[in-house]
Amino acid sequence: QVQLVESGGGLVQVGDSLRLSCAASGRTDSTRTMGWFRQAPGKEREFVAAISWSGGSTNYAGSVKGRFTISRDNTKITVFLQMNSLKPDDTAVYYCAASRTDLFRGSYDYWGQGTQVTVSS
Repeated sequence: QVQLVESGGGLVQVGDSLRLSCAASGRTDSTRTMGWFRQAPGKEREFVAAISWSGGSTNYAGSVKGRFTISRDNTKITVFLQMNSLKPDDTAVYYCAASRTDLFRGSYDYWGQGTQVTVSS
C-alpha cells in the first residue's frame, strides 16, 4: 500500500511561482511512475505531469510545458512540481498520484487528498 500527502499549495498572483511536494510512504516498488493531476471547479480532472522511476523521463500537458517542472527524490520517496509563471487557468486542486507501472498516462493506483492552488489576477 502507498499513502500520498501533498503540500505547498496556496494563494498567489499571476506570474508567481509555487513548489508542490508529495511525500509517499509504503512500497517503493508501487511508485515507479509518479504524476500530478489537477481539477478545477466544474471541469474534469486533467493530467499535468509525470515522471519515471529513475527521473530520466518526464511528460507534460501542453498547457504547462515550459512553465512546470516535475522531479523526484527516491531516497525520500517524494515527488515535486515546480510551477512558474502561474496563470488564473492554473487554479485547481492538485493531486499527486503513483503507479506500479511505467506508463505515464495509464491507470494510477494511489492518490493523495489534494492541495489547493489559487491564482488571482
